[in-house]
Amino acid sequence: MRIEKVPFATTDWALLPASEIKGASGVARQRMIEAGNLRLRLVEYSTGYRADHWCEHGHVVLVLEGALTTELKDGRRFESPQGTSFQVAEGDGFHLVSTATGAKVFIVD
Repeated sequence: MRIEKVPFATTDWALLPASEIKGASGVARQRMIEAGNLRLRLVEYSTGYRADHWCEHGHVVLVLEGALTTELKDGRRFESPQGTSFQVAEGDGFHLVSTATGAKVFIVD
């Protein structure tokens, strides 16, 4: 990943408006900034959240609270508890996230 045209800045995430994204079940509340070629997101998933689509975008995801389950279209499943991260390249594998207990994650894409 090359970080380009991103000036130094600090972010108070609590001041950013949150948008709500409905999943197949549950909801996600997302706060986002875009800078240069980056998109940074703080996402809070409700208990029982499950995405309503398979994603093929590349991400770096850090689990700040709770736990996230990532399913790959080939059937593999990965658990990411608090303090862990995962990364996936653009087009490298369709993935879908869910959480039984809720989760708060920081995403760079």
